[in-house]
Amino acid sequence: MARYDLSETEWRLIQPLLPNKPRGVARVDDRRVINGIFYILRTGSPWRDLPGRYGPHTTVYNRFNRWAKAGVWVRVFEALSAASPGSMHLIDSSIIRAHQHAAGGKKGGPDHAIGRSRGGLSTKINALVDQDGLPLRITLSAGQASDKAAVEELIYGLKPAKALVADRGYDAQAVIDLVRSRGGCAHIPTQKDRKVQRSVDPAIYRQRNVVERYFCKLKHFRRVATRFDKLARNFLAAVLLASTRLWLRAYESTT
Repeated sequence: MARYDLSETEWRLIQPLLPNKPRGVARVDDRRVINGIFYILRTGSPWRDLPGRYGPHTTVYNRFNRWAKAGVWVRVFEALSAASPGSMHLIDSSIIRAHQHAAGGKKGGPDHAIGRSRGGLSTKINALVDQDGLPLRITLSAGQASDKAAVEELIYGLKPAKALVADRGYDAQAVIDLVRSRGGCAHIPTQKDRKVQRSVDPAIYRQRNVVERYFCKLKHFRRVATRFDKLARNFLAAVLLASTRLWLRAYESTT
């Protein structure tokens, strides 16, 4: 088995979450196709360079694209992440450089979460992870967008945690009030230029490194570390699939 392929345990975990009502002609083997998708995500290779053992690259790409459009990858990720106790939420963002293949949209068309930041055309991945550094919610925004603007979407619909930890980039009274209204406490340092400084428990704030470690693991998937997809929907699907693989490995390590 290639090192990119799903193990037996990982496959047993993900198989029940896949669509199980094929229409018309039976689908090409799901496991082989998904292994092919993970190969592309991990290596960053163009779809046409997919090794022959995974079948035709058009079949693998079409499955990835069709299921991204149908929301399958979102549902798989949400099903796995639902097991988290979510006793602590940690938020951060990371800038991803957009390759010229992703940034070549029509002038005047939708930006697909691509904007111009200091590093050029880029996308920002906003992530909320639990106390173990496993992702619970992921959104995309343009590279120049404020971190604070993503908080409400990140926590919406999730079971409130007692503590939410983030860095100074999230310092805003609206964020503090939002967390408090949900019964939690925001552990966010105050911007240094503010006259009134909030105190943050150092022991709690040090745990913020788990979200930084999440991004480090996420960027081992080269198709995520650089954005090649034109559509925000497909790039988000790639990020969710890479995050799903982290969840599968976490489950595997406890069985």
